[in-house]
Amino acid sequence: MEPKLVLSSSPHIRSGLTTQRIMLDVLIALIPAFGVSIYVFGWSAILITVICIATCVLTEYVIEVILKRKITISDLSACVTGVLIAFNLPYSAPWWMCIIGSVFAIAIVKQLFGGLGHNFLNPALAGRAFLLASWPTRMTGSAFVPPDAVFNTTVDVASAATPVDATAMATPLGIVHGNLNIALPSLWEMFVGFPGKYGAIGEISALALIIGGLYLIIRGVISWRIPVCYLATVAIIAFFYGDNVIFQLCAGGLMLGAFFMATDYVSSPSTPLGQVIFAVGCGVITMIIRKYGGYPEGVSYSILLMNCCAPLIQKYTKNLKYSSREKKGKEALQ
Repeated sequence: MEPKLVLSSSPHIRSGLTTQRIMLDVLIALIPAFGVSIYVFGWSAILITVICIATCVLTEYVIEVILKRKITISDLSACVTGVLIAFNLPYSAPWWMCIIGSVFAIAIVKQLFGGLGHNFLNPALAGRAFLLASWPTRMTGSAFVPPDAVFNTTVDVASAATPVDATAMATPLGIVHGNLNIALPSLWEMFVGFPGKYGAIGEISALALIIGGLYLIIRGVISWRIPVCYLATVAIIAFFYGDNVIFQLCAGGLMLGAFFMATDYVSSPSTPLGQVIFAVGCGVITMIIRKYGGYPEGVSYSILLMNCCAPLIQKYTKNLKYSSREKKGKEALQ
């Protein structure tokens, strides 16, 4: 019997990369930042990360069993979500908040829309936004400062330097946003992440995040377009505002967002032009929120807003195959 000709849909050229391999690379890329967080925050960073990972994996398993879907916890995507949620939390986050944020990210943002590949928002960022809206005081301000932390501030020449409790706004962006006369960490400290107790556990070291991001680019897991265009947009706007460019790049969750969350395959465009538009939009919205918003940080909301625009960006930047719409229209008239 002669073999039959079998036709299948595209793609016909397949990559050797699997979801598990990609997620493993992301986890490897997050190791430098995790190492810095352990050095700075100690057991708190480990405990928060373990709770978030375990909750994400368990939530995904339970929902897939209930809905009779294929069990996908082995692809490590839930582990990546757990790590990113942990990296967006302050070291003082209670265990129950880690669980609630992780359950929301997996159950509502990911599984409710069909699982991996169907969610239109980044689960980790959506989980962070949910926690920020629900418990703002536990996600900002004094949540980032050790109980015994006191910063020095110079009020004026006559009063000299007096200790001031800075727990109201502890992060560098919070200090700048509130126009407080509180000593900021040096640019070098913000770049390397030491002493580091001025932000979420995974965002304090720009250097560690850059190393991880470069690893992903070299491995071909992510494209350079989104992180480079995102960071460049923030830098250009900061320069025209007269801000310290290095400060704006190293402060807050910009590096974490640019390399590890804005580059999410599912919630960002796949076309080259679309990625540039997406990244520029993230940068513009980030700086608008930082300069004019009531909240000092804008990375999370900027990426989530652009996630909503990603399908439209993808639609209008996708290359047409074989011929243009205009050419097809003319041929139809002839």
